[in-house]
This record gives sequence, structure tokens and C-alpha cells, in this order.
Amino acid sequence: MRCEVCGRKIHGKPYNVIIEGAKLTVCGECSKHGKLILEEEKPKAPMQIPIPTKPKATQTPKLQQQKPQEPKLASLELVEDFNVKIKQAREKLGLSHEDLGKKLNEKVSVLRKIETGKMTPDDVLARKLEHELKIKLLVPVAEEPISQAKIPKLEKRELTLGDIIQLGKKEKDMQKGETAERKQS
Repeated sequence: MRCEVCGRKIHGKPYNVIIEGAKLTVCGECSKHGKLILEEEKPKAPMQIPIPTKPKATQTPKLQQQKPQEPKLASLELVEDFNVKIKQAREKLGLSHEDLGKKLNEKVSVLRKIETGKMTPDDVLARKLEHELKIKLLVPVAEEPISQAKIPKLEKRELTLGDIIQLGKKEKDMQKGETAERKQS
């Protein structure tokens, strides 16, 4: 048997020690570097994992109380003239930058940068500003309409990937035809 610290062959009784949190079997010389384990620790019984069983018909499952979900912030965007709205609302309420900063627990420099348009508020700060100034800064994202001109009419069925690929091929063919006509003229 070899010492797990120095690697030399252990003559005599090996020592079990803890060195820097590791349990090692070492020689008498290296046992001085760690804490000697006097008794061999009994291995702990393996942790038993309870097996879930089907609830009996008489048992009623416990309902977990769920927190009300906030509206998703990803579907909201900041209005374009947010800086003008914030400044007008702050002045209308007669608040200085310092007063508003104290109410919102925000730095005055941040509020000034937002009002000048040098900085855009994140969603959390925008919500704080909306609440305190009683204005609307976050609006639902306006989706751009998809042009329906290039999609052929299908007999009451959904558009498939194959349809999209064929549309792409048709567009490429049309573009090749246009470039060939240009070369001829």
C-alpha cells in the first residue's frame, strides 16, 4: 500500500487522516499534515427516495396557491416620445428632478438623461414612472401586417413548409427570368 500524499510505500500501520477536507490513507510521516481519524466512520445508509403512489379515490389533491401572473413585459414597448411625456407630467405635478428621484428611489442624473432622451428607461423604471406620474409609457407591440399578395389561395387549409419552399423557388425563377431579359436588352 502506498501513501496518498508522498507516494512512498507504507511500512507498518497506515493512518487515515483528513487533509484539506479530503480523507486520505497516508504513512506515519505524512499523518502529521492532517487531522487523524481515530475511528472508522460507519457508512451512512443510502438515502431512500419515496416512491410516489397514486392518490386514493377518497383523497383530494391539495391545490397549490398560485401567484397572479403579471402581464408579459416582452409584448410591451416604450412609446416614441417618452421623454416629452415624462417631462410634461413631472412639470404638471410640480415635481423637481430631486423630488421625483426620491419618490422613485432613482438617481436624479438618470431621470435627467431620460428626459433629454439620452437614455431609455428599462421596463421596471418605466412602470414606476407610469405609476408616479399617472401617464402611459408602455404600449402593446404593434405588429406589422404580413403582405398577403404573394401567398396563393389555398382551399381552406394551412400553409405548409412545402408551400413556402415552392413559393421561394417561384420567386427565384422569376428573378432569373428578369435578369435574363435585362441581359438580352
